[in-house]
Amino acid sequence: MKLSLPQQFKIVEAMAPAADAAGRTSDYVSLKNVDKAWIVFTTTQGNAATIAITPKQATAVAGTSAKNLTVSVPIWANLDTATSDTLARATDATSYTTDAAIKNKVVVIEIDPRHLDVDGGFDCIAFTTGASNAANITQGIFILEYRYQQSSPPAAITD
Repeated sequence: MKLSLPQQFKIVEAMAPAADAAGRTSDYVSLKNVDKAWIVFTTTQGNAATIAITPKQATAVAGTSAKNLTVSVPIWANLDTATSDTLARATDATSYTTDAAIKNKVVVIEIDPRHLDVDGGFDCIAFTTGASNAANITQGIFILEYRYQQSSPPAAITD
């Protein structure tokens, strides 16, 4: 079967582009019926300040009982998209912090829903950014791979 991005994956805006001086929290999405999820974070960095990206898990899309991941997850980064389109594998971790270079960047964090606190009822994810600088514009999307291909995958922004 040929891959169909809109039929096998759901793309959800997690964090609209905005200045990121104080840090922000993305929207939460449900991972029910999802095989794998990716956080795709981008920044247009206008100030030499690092940006911490921390995935969160919760028991509902309202952010109920939110807490950090406890299992390290795969992470890739391109810390200068103007000179390369290659994502380099970073060390698996529960969070990632960019370097301070003034560059456009992409960070991809892969989350397997089975690594959430499933026994505790955690089936939703989001991510936060740490305090940075108002000149750093951040944004993010979720890419969710559903277990079954369908012409219109179910909503991920509701429980």
